[in-house]
Amino acid sequence: MRILIASDKFKGSATGAEVAAALGGGILATAPDAVIDAVPVADGGEGTVEAALAAGFEAVEEVVTGPTGEAVTARFAVRGAEAVVEMAAASGLDVLPGGRKAPRKATSRGTGELIRAALDRGCRSIVLGVGGSASTDGGAGMLEALGVVLRVSGRPVGPGGAALAALDEVDASGLDPRIAETEVVLASDVDNPLLGERGAAAVFGPQKGATADDVDALERGLARFSGMVDEMPGARASAGSPGAGAAGGVGYAALAVLGARREPGIDVVQRLTRLAERIDGADLVITGEGSLDDQSLGGKTPLGVAAVARAGGVPVIAVCGRSTLDEEQAAAAGFARIYVLSDLEPDPARSMADALPLLRRVGERIAAEHLTR
Repeated sequence: MRILIASDKFKGSATGAEVAAALGGGILATAPDAVIDAVPVADGGEGTVEAALAAGFEAVEEVVTGPTGEAVTARFAVRGAEAVVEMAAASGLDVLPGGRKAPRKATSRGTGELIRAALDRGCRSIVLGVGGSASTDGGAGMLEALGVVLRVSGRPVGPGGAALAALDEVDASGLDPRIAETEVVLASDVDNPLLGERGAAAVFGPQKGATADDVDALERGLARFSGMVDEMPGARASAGSPGAGAAGGVGYAALAVLGARREPGIDVVQRLTRLAERIDGADLVITGEGSLDDQSLGGKTPLGVAAVARAGGVPVIAVCGRSTLDEEQAAAAGFARIYVLSDLEPDPARSMADALPLLRRVGERIAAEHLTR
């Protein structure tokens, strides 16, 4: 039998490739004649570059400005004139020094520097995956790295979303001219606007360490910034556009200034990895992520994989660390079975720490129950 393993990361425990290797090892230990095909996938956030690299893209490393100004080494993926840039690699929570959050001052500048590096390599089609961001600056830092000038009383504005409240000039005349000839795809499932109770500061700010006072300060900064950008000639989106609130407002800057097109992250990754082609001819598909819950039903990676497999008439099994889905929800999502690591190790901390050996045991169970009958 040919088994395709298309899993997202188990956040804090294993990458998509590591998940596939552990499951595959367990399957082969029990069913040595099985053929394993691994395709790491993601929903447009963290893991998107990894998925692109597994699909044949080349890794490129660049030293860029981290979310609080320190230098970080981030990588992106290139194949011909196409690049995949992951915001989390340059401006993400996971690259904050010591994990110390800086909700008012964190910047997206490093993400813009990665985009510029991709342009320097001749890329004219750029996928921007925006999950896991540490900043709520409306994408201001990203735009500054690409040549947009933001000033307060004639001086450059400080980093972060709060500083934007004093903004009095936005000059986009220096925007890198190569952007005009570049297709930018915003890989994001987030449809939140930039401002208001569903906006970037109110909804996502607390995840980045923002207190109620921080949220108010960030909201004022984003309102000032977007009010000025919305009035710019040629602005292609507004603060109210769906997806403008993604990644602390980087979605807004990408849509309004870079002319990006928003696509669901899993759709973008499916295209990059040619997932439908890989599923064709498989006897079984295994997908998964750290948690399967109501949020997963809104279009997370496993649901996207299940939809493609279902269209090809291939049964799908899900593997996760924990699941809150009942049998009816699992069946509606297209899963023939869900294997949960918490069934093997109920302690969450130990389950996360021992995810790889637990995944191998799950692989053995899958083989025993589905491949050796």
